[in-house]
Amino acid sequence: MKRLALLLAVLLVALHPLPAHGETVSLIKIDGAIGPATADYITRGIRQANVRGAQCLVIQLDTPGGLLESTKEIVQALFASPVPTVVYVAPSGATAASAGCFITLAANVAAMAPDTTIGAAHPVELGAGGGEQKPDETMKLKLENYAVSYMEMISSKRHRNIEWAKSSVKESASIPSAKALELKVIDLSAADLADLLAKLDGREVNGRKLKTAGASIVEIPMSWRELAFQKLWTPEVMFILMLVAMYGVIGELSNPGVILPGVLGSIALVLALYMSATLPVNIAGLALMGLAVALFIIDVYAPTHGVLTAGGIVAFLIGSLMLFDHADPAFRLSLGAVIPATIVTAAFFVFVVGKGWRAQRLPAKLGKETMLGKTAKAVTPIDSNAGQVLVDGEYWNAVSDSPVEPGRPVDITAVHGLTLSVTPK
Repeated sequence: MKRLALLLAVLLVALHPLPAHGETVSLIKIDGAIGPATADYITRGIRQANVRGAQCLVIQLDTPGGLLESTKEIVQALFASPVPTVVYVAPSGATAASAGCFITLAANVAAMAPDTTIGAAHPVELGAGGGEQKPDETMKLKLENYAVSYMEMISSKRHRNIEWAKSSVKESASIPSAKALELKVIDLSAADLADLLAKLDGREVNGRKLKTAGASIVEIPMSWRELAFQKLWTPEVMFILMLVAMYGVIGELSNPGVILPGVLGSIALVLALYMSATLPVNIAGLALMGLAVALFIIDVYAPTHGVLTAGGIVAFLIGSLMLFDHADPAFRLSLGAVIPATIVTAAFFVFVVGKGWRAQRLPAKLGKETMLGKTAKAVTPIDSNAGQVLVDGEYWNAVSDSPVEPGRPVDITAVHGLTLSVTPK
């Protein structure tokens, strides 16, 4: 048995040879907008790469931009990283725009694949979820100056082309990978990950010589929490939550006691408010959407032949377009989301809420409530104790504070079980 076990071990080694050395490189992939989930992912990746003793952490990047606050968190994490960091803009066709430009230049080593671009770092939002209105010219200038100085600091620390880095902010300059290498914006160009590791081998970073040639690549995937936040932490999801909150709360008010719409609406409202703390919401857009809802409701109670409803539709459409209008392009609502939402919202208030509220205000057509206000005919003498009337072909007991002689018409003022209170006409 011992010989058999030894033979099996030899066969396993022959079939799965061990690597020549135990060097590893950690890899994380960022594909999409930069947000809170991205910042958490990169921070965790740095921590895990350090614990595993990786030669470096490669951040494969393809992003159209993102939130300024999250970008600052990532830059701080890259500066404080105990493990060398490499931002690799890839694959071909990828871009490191806006926030991605800051992140690329903040790494220890900046690399790009052929046919990729970097730049367009001009600031377009006031940070994550400040809830600010669209900035005026003074605020724009302050924000631009801050971004320029921040980019200058990053480029100076990493010894990269400071003048181009500043122009990427001031003039939204954007260049391809070949030009970026020529201008010393990045450190190297690599066709793929294997080529990247080969070119990183022997490079000294923070007094440490990298041993990456032939190293094993260990990818650190996003956790389920980070993945969920990355997919859900978007303007589209917040917009949908706002609609659900609006429909749910209004639905509960128009149909008290249903409970479910109110519960769902309240949950959606809390989540939308929580997301607004990190997403760049425009207060003016939010106010216009609130005005639209008010106009819809007022038109239900005081019909204006659709004038207020039409105004509400216009206000809702403009408010939706303005809701994230000063945000990074990666965090703006598209017409494909805004127009259907406007149509659905208008239909919801016109055909669902409006019809429901108007139905509640119609006079009753069934039950004892339909008797009130009707005219009946006294069949027998009626006093405060007894009597009878004929109503819609039916005989009812009746009482009256004033005596009523037979044959006299009376008005029904109240219903008490099977007895009517009447007054002579």
